[in-house]
Amino acid sequence: MFQLSVRHRRRILVADLVSTAVFPLAITGSTAVIPAATADLPGNDALGPWIVVGYNGLFAAALLLAGVLADRTSRTKFFALGNVVVAVAGVLSAFAPDLGALVALRVLAGVGAAMCAAGGSAMVLAVYPPEDRHRVYGYVGAVLGTSLALGPFAAQGLMALGGWPMVFVVPAAVAGLAVVLSIGLPSLRTRDLPPEFDLAGAVIFGLTIAAAVTAFGFALPVWATLVLLIAAAGGTAVLVRVERRTADPAIPLDLLRIPAYRAYALGTGAFMGVLVVGLTVLPQLGADLGPGQVGLLLSLLTIPSTLLPLLAARIARRWAAPLVITALLTCVATAVALQLTDAPPALFIGTALLGISLGLTEGVPDGQALQHVPAHRGGAGAALFSTTRMTVETLTLAAATGTATLLTP
Repeated sequence: MFQLSVRHRRRILVADLVSTAVFPLAITGSTAVIPAATADLPGNDALGPWIVVGYNGLFAAALLLAGVLADRTSRTKFFALGNVVVAVAGVLSAFAPDLGALVALRVLAGVGAAMCAAGGSAMVLAVYPPEDRHRVYGYVGAVLGTSLALGPFAAQGLMALGGWPMVFVVPAAVAGLAVVLSIGLPSLRTRDLPPEFDLAGAVIFGLTIAAAVTAFGFALPVWATLVLLIAAAGGTAVLVRVERRTADPAIPLDLLRIPAYRAYALGTGAFMGVLVVGLTVLPQLGADLGPGQVGLLLSLLTIPSTLLPLLAARIARRWAAPLVITALLTCVATAVALQLTDAPPALFIGTALLGISLGLTEGVPDGQALQHVPAHRGGAGAALFSTTRMTVETLTLAAATGTATLLTP
């Protein structure tokens, strides 16, 4: 642990929170601009979905490598550099001459976002002791929940204000603010690290995860999905061989042997799966309702994540596991109940129960799991946690989408 003043620790947390607010807006915003950007820019229209696929895929691929690098370098400078990359890529995206250039810039932004996420977590875990992390991640959960809830509305508002380029410029400005906030912070560099660096393991792991997430998470042509799945399977086989021969593996799989870390990583993935499935399915379930009622449904699902995370952090001080278990069981019971009736009152009540369950667990699994991560491995530990969450979330959405396709024409 780095012993810093309260002022410096708060500055580190604020810089991380500002940077964290960019991620949901970048994802929802990129999704919203696809039709407008595809129509406005020259290039093959098939590149349009890759505005999102490129960002998400490279974020997944680079996350673990970024976490390892953050732990081995100056954490604050690595974090600031990631935000510089996000800011520059965002501004240039607004002036992209064609779709190919825009996709390339979103790929670059995905790499920068991975650096921000890993560097921010590495900073926070290096200066906040385990007993304070539930409170810290209560703030992180509140920021993420608010950004997720407001992201779609903000994206539409920015497009109405200045067209699709504004959706890239505003997150770039927020990332620039995070850079400013990181100026003058201590370096937070760990000394006396082992000279060996498992670069091969980190790269292979990242590419394997990116291939799997892209294959399951996006509606790609069948041949592309098969190629990605074969690549993911081959990457897994190669990764096992590489890691067995490495004295100091980059992938902190030993953390997955800790029951609490493993359980909370899977739990938060399940909650995010409920959220993304809900955002996808609720407008379809409410197709017979008016636009205002559909908006109310989405608000019931997302707004609790802006209001409840700080309360959740207080509850988690003593009852974290019961809170998460109760929320998971509530999601299961609600899903079962919604199979039995399609009456609008049941839909509204069920959505409210899901929203409350998500809001009361926003940030709780993160804080509980990352209590078990040593300060000097914070970047890699947080990156593995996020990768697990992203993988479970993506597989959940893919399974739900496939099931819906089979059951309804």
